Amino acid sequence: MRDHTLQVGAQLGNAPAIRPAAAASAVTVSLDSTFIRGCDDGERHLEVRVGNVETAAGGRQVFGAVVKAGTDITELIRGNLQAVGQTDDTEVTAFTDGCSGLRSTLADAGVTKPPILDWFHIAMRLQHAKQAARGLSIDEPGREQAKAAIIEEVERLRWRIWNGKAKNARLSIDRIRKVMHVFKGEHGHRMTGVPSRKLWRALHEVDRYLNRQSSWLVDYARRYRAGLRVGTSITEGTANFLVNRRMNKSQQMRWSRRGADLLLQVRCAVYNGTLGSGFGHLFEPLPNQGPQWAKAA
Repeated sequence: MRDHTLQVGAQLGNAPAIRPAAAASAVTVSLDSTFIRGCDDGERHLEVRVGNVETAAGGRQVFGAVVKAGTDITELIRGNLQAVGQTDDTEVTAFTDGCSGLRSTLADAGVTKPPILDWFHIAMRLQHAKQAARGLSIDEPGREQAKAAIIEEVERLRWRIWNGKAKNARLSIDRIRKVMHVFKGEHGHRMTGVPSRKLWRALHEVDRYLNRQSSWLVDYARRYRAGLRVGTSITEGTANFLVNRRMNKSQQMRWSRRGADLLLQVRCAVYNGTLGSGFGHLFEPLPNQGPQWAKAA
C-alpha cells in the first residue's frame, strides 16, 4: 500500500492542470509553512510549504510540497491558479506570514502583486500581550490604575493596526513602557512566571514584528467591511488537516524528504477531488463572509 501510494504521488507530479470552463475574475492565494520530523541523518525537521487558492465563487484548491524534495512549489502554485480559472485579467491577491522566502516563492510563481501580511499572525502576538496585561498584579498602590491604562493601550494598539494605522502603533507601545516601572519587583507564580516580564517580551515581539513587516500591512478593517479576506487562518487550518494531523501531531513517525513529499501530493489530490473518478471534491463552496472547513479525509 505504501509503495503504491508513493507511485501515485510520483505520477501526480506530471499531471497537467485542468482549466475550468469559466474564468475567475479574482483569486486569493495564501502560502504558509510548517515542519515535520525527518528520519535522515542531519535532518531533524523538514520544512513543508502549503497553501490554497480560492475564488470568490467558492472554488478552492490546496497544494503542498516538502522543501528540496523534487516538487517545484512554484509550479504547484501556477497549476492551482490555472485550475481555478486564472487568466491574464484575473486579479490575484496573496497572503503570507511575512517570511521573505514565501514572498520570493510567490513572486517566482508569477504573483507580481506584493503579498499582504495576514492578520492571523499579528493577532496572535497581540493576544499574547493582552493576556499578559490582564495578568498584571494590583497588590500595591498605583498598580491598579497602571494596569487599567496598559490594558486600554493594548486595545488601542490592536485598533490602530486593524485600521491600517500601524505607523502610530509605537505611540501605544511607548505609553505602555512609560508606566511599566510601576510593576518593578512584581512577583509571579512559580509555574506561569512574572506577568510584567511576559508583557515586556510580548510588546518587544510585537514591536519587532511590525518594524520588519510594516511594508506589507494594509487597512484590515476596510477589507473586512468589503467582505474581503484579511488573513491566512484558512491556510493555518489547511496545514493542520493536510500535514500536521496526519504527519506530525500526536504521531511518532519520521519521514524521508521524498516519501513525505509524495504522500503530500496524494493527500492534496484527494482533497482537490483529482485522484481517480471515484473521488469527489471534498470542499464545500466558500462564502465571502468566512471559510468553512474541509471535510476530513
